[in-house]
Amino acid sequence: MSSVGTPDPNSGWLSDDELTSIRMRLPLLYVEAVPVRIDGLGRVVEVGVLLRASHTGEMTRTLVSGRVMYGETLREALFRHLEKDLGPMAFPQLPPSPVPFSVAEYFPMPGLSAFTDDRQHAVSLAYVVPVTGTCEPRQDALEVTWLAPDEAASDGIAREMEGGRGVLIRAALASVGCLP
Repeated sequence: MSSVGTPDPNSGWLSDDELTSIRMRLPLLYVEAVPVRIDGLGRVVEVGVLLRASHTGEMTRTLVSGRVMYGETLREALFRHLEKDLGPMAFPQLPPSPVPFSVAEYFPMPGLSAFTDDRQHAVSLAYVVPVTGTCEPRQDALEVTWLAPDEAASDGIAREMEGGRGVLIRAALASVGCLP
């Protein structure tokens, strides 16, 4: 912030008013992470999903997710959101290449894709990220639940996931050979 209380134009952050205005006019870029625990052979043995209370008080499950700031690399954004949602001791192992397993397009109008976000049109690059440390959620996440891959891909968990993210979990697991 500058001395007169206006946002620093080089900070990468948007004010609430700017964000609301932009969300009504442009798709925004996000990164999403499916945190996983792997065994010694690199096979996924657990999938982490976040439990959150929505702005209406409804309990939902979701993934690590957040916007990419102006001037921020995808790797930096991914790391920042993993640390923000899982805590500083999660020790995520970022992929060597910033190539996502999927690109998800969220629309405020249901039916245009499997993904919805009533606030905006957003494009999300999705990654599977092994986590080796202790996860203690921060910000608005209440807890991280670790599930076996078949449970994470179940219809029951998909119904609890916000915005169609159950589809994204299944795609993540398929991309690492856990689903046919």
